[in-house]
Amino acid sequence: MLSFLTGFTVGLSLIVAIGAQNIWVLSQSMAGANRLVIALVCILCDTALIVTGVYSVQLIQLWLPPLVPVLTWAGVAMLLWLAFGAAQRAWRGQGALHSSSVVQVQSWQKTALTALAITLLNPHVYLDTVVLIGSVGSVQAEPFWFTVGACLASFCWFSALTGLAPKLKIWLSSPLRWRLFDGLVALVLSGIALKLAL
Repeated sequence: MLSFLTGFTVGLSLIVAIGAQNIWVLSQSMAGANRLVIALVCILCDTALIVTGVYSVQLIQLWLPPLVPVLTWAGVAMLLWLAFGAAQRAWRGQGALHSSSVVQVQSWQKTALTALAITLLNPHVYLDTVVLIGSVGSVQAEPFWFTVGACLASFCWFSALTGLAPKLKIWLSSPLRWRLFDGLVALVLSGIALKLAL
């Protein structure tokens, strides 16, 4: 249960971060543009990358044991860096998710290809899912349940972002709410980094 909750909180903390993918998903969803296709592509990509991350680090642990402490401390450093960034955003009030009001609705095939491109051509997605989530997941007591939790976080976020887009646009555009959210993310990531270090 602890591994599952850790996976869910780490996954959600990283996936929900403001970025080009989330802005694009929200903009398309607001226009009613193939919301199911967008959600499926984003969730499936995240799931594949998270599974790859967790189990590739486990293979490295079997083949090259001395590399595991390096990956672990790199994960701790990255978690603390992300926590610091979230704390800065919370302090300065720089966060808010704004979507474009003008969206060109495309066919579901073009939407799927665009979603794939925005997801897989973003270098941060590999850092977050394969490297960071993978390194944290590999040292859990139950890596399988950690992976399930992280994948469920992606499912919940993109389902909510596409399905509840009209209400979320209002809620997520509030800088105050994002300050509170960023503060919570900073605390969660710091706690996980401390647990990983110990």
